[in-house]
Amino acid sequence: MDKKSQIIKLPDEPYQAAIQKYGRDGAHIPGDDESTPWVPFGESAAIKHLCFDVRTNSVANILWVKGGGKIGTHKHRGVVSAVTLEGSWAYYEYDWTAKPGDFVYELPGAAHTLYSDDPNGMKALFWINGPIEFYDDNAKYVFTADVFWFIDHYTSYCREKGLKINEQMFI
Repeated sequence: MDKKSQIIKLPDEPYQAAIQKYGRDGAHIPGDDESTPWVPFGESAAIKHLCFDVRTNSVANILWVKGGGKIGTHKHRGVVSAVTLEGSWAYYEYDWTAKPGDFVYELPGAAHTLYSDDPNGMKALFWINGPIEFYDDNAKYVFTADVFWFIDHYTSYCREKGLKINEQMFI
């Protein structure tokens, strides 16, 4: 049976005209390092940006924290979910460790400090809704990372390195 014969036509939605005018059918974003490079994030981490949704202030990325590394204490203003891909990681504030295949769900207002003491570090896929406030080791506010910060993080790096900006990432 071919793929075309498997497609089911659903009834039109009430917002079909708006969806056709403004929506996208979705996106396929290659994960190769040329299209989506690892962008340094602090001293011991890097981010592979996957998509930016300015309509919902959401981003998807893979965070890589090298062994013995951490990212700063941060507070979420929206829901964040993650799936651990490699290695292990935890938050100093909790008594669990995320390992490959583990799912983590974080609620708005949660504040914690991510670290990995795994010799191989960690990689996790994050879906971040809303801004994240970062603080230094003295609990002093440093900056806010929202969808626009993540876009700038990615595009500035690409420009600096002479890499083509992958416009498919903007959904």
